[in-house]
Amino acid sequence: MFLKGKNLGVKFRRQHGIGPYIVDFYCKKKNLVIELDGSQHLDNKEYDKERDDYMQVLDIKVLRFWNNEVDMDIIRVLKKIKEYL
Repeated sequence: MFLKGKNLGVKFRRQHGIGPYIVDFYCKKKNLVIELDGSQHLDNKEYDKERDDYMQVLDIKVLRFWNNEVDMDIIRVLKKIKEYL
């Protein structure tokens, strides 16, 4: 909802494919990926690192947030995204 349309001044694509990976949100204009991580990511740290390394090679910045961060403090999450933008 907060990344829908151009609420932050740029367009984000949801569930966007980049190479062999599907990212949660992608802003092409700013080369920014936003990943929302649930508890399954506690067991997938190596896979997440591979994804982040792949994005880094493409000069794409990855911002990761835990689902509970979004649920409990969306204002702080949006502030961090805006700071990057």
